[in-house]
Amino acid sequence: MIRRLFIANRGEIALRVIRTARRLGLSTILGVSEADRDSLAARTADEVVVLGPAPSAQSYLAIDRVVAAARAAQADAVHPGYGFLSENAAFGRALAAAGITFVGPTPEQLDAVGDKLKARHVAIEAGIPVVPGGEAEDLTAARARATQTGYPLLIKAVSGGGGRGMKRVDRAQDLDAQVALAGAEAQAAFGDSRVYIERYIARGRHVEVQVLGDGRDAIHLGDRDCSIQRRFQKLVEEAPAPGIPPAQRAKLHDAAVRLTRHLKYRGAGTVEFLMDAESFEFYFLEMNARVQVEHPVTEAITGVDIVEQQLNIADGLPLGLTQDTLAFTGHAIEVRINAEDPDADFRPSPGLVTRAAWPAGAGIRVDTHIESGGHIPPHYDSLMGKLIVHAATREAAVAAMARALGSLHIEGVKTTAGLHARIMADPRFAAGAVDTRFFEGLNRG
Repeated sequence: MIRRLFIANRGEIALRVIRTARRLGLSTILGVSEADRDSLAARTADEVVVLGPAPSAQSYLAIDRVVAAARAAQADAVHPGYGFLSENAAFGRALAAAGITFVGPTPEQLDAVGDKLKARHVAIEAGIPVVPGGEAEDLTAARARATQTGYPLLIKAVSGGGGRGMKRVDRAQDLDAQVALAGAEAQAAFGDSRVYIERYIARGRHVEVQVLGDGRDAIHLGDRDCSIQRRFQKLVEEAPAPGIPPAQRAKLHDAAVRLTRHLKYRGAGTVEFLMDAESFEFYFLEMNARVQVEHPVTEAITGVDIVEQQLNIADGLPLGLTQDTLAFTGHAIEVRINAEDPDADFRPSPGLVTRAAWPAGAGIRVDTHIESGGHIPPHYDSLMGKLIVHAATREAAVAAMARALGSLHIEGVKTTAGLHARIMADPRFAAGAVDTRFFEGLNRG
């Protein structure tokens, strides 16, 4: 059984995992970089181990250091959070060799879904539609694939995520340069320059389904809409996705569960789809084999602690939930509060937070690692925290988020809070008319 849990992450997700682990009676050991040794997460964990210097490559991404630290701490298991090593099959194998449980899917499953082209093939095997396209091994293959797919199109990194190595191409004369640029970005970010091409759907929605699997069976915890993005990075998430016809929603859920069962998947995962905003036809995009940043909106409408489910499955327990007994209640919205300046092309704003007054009250949840006097280092993602509201209806949730943002006060650094207030006030958002181009039409003045 898991009794001592090593957390290989930082920031709000580290605190999120600590909170559930403590409720379950587990001892928590947090691996930190030197830049995070005085962080709120470090002060909250039962034990702290310094992995190395501030740069991620020498601390949070250093597999040998993380595994050695977990072994020295006599940890039974490692929870990787999201990002960093959370979907790294080599990390899973290294932990297994050290006799430590990885809180996540098997290395083979990580291999199957971590490579976007492999994941496409798995989806096709499971009978799930995929976006037209395919691999572009070189420029000749890219040109042929582009002719077949048509313009506009997207170039995407095979090992990518978070918008890195992703380029939209509207004209054939721009293809060669964008393929080269996408490949270079992918190599720098993931150590893998391979790219593939997909059809660009003009009015697309990014809709995803939360799944749980224990290697024998699988269920879904409903869907989320993550269409409001900037440069392919999510800004706002909500559950359930608004406006989807019930029959099509059922098909979406069935496809996600079918893929999860096909993989004999073990753990929490998210199956992501691109949905046509007009026809509601959907296509498989990828599967994220970890807990998602936006998981709190699903927890809000289901009452299920997804981190607890991850830990139970890692402990070898069967799913304690069934599809028939799950209840979905109300509507939830999450916004990401980043230390960025929206008026300066979202330039990061690290530094000292002189004041952090987060909203509180019924129906409000805040997942954050930032408090007054806290410091945001320049080395990592700029996420300060997530503000989540839950209400009986979507209309009530939008109003609740607007009020919550009005009572959020952070000083010392620039934040995206004002941007989110404008999104909540946008008539298109109020009407649920969201798609991946929403941000382009937002009044940011």
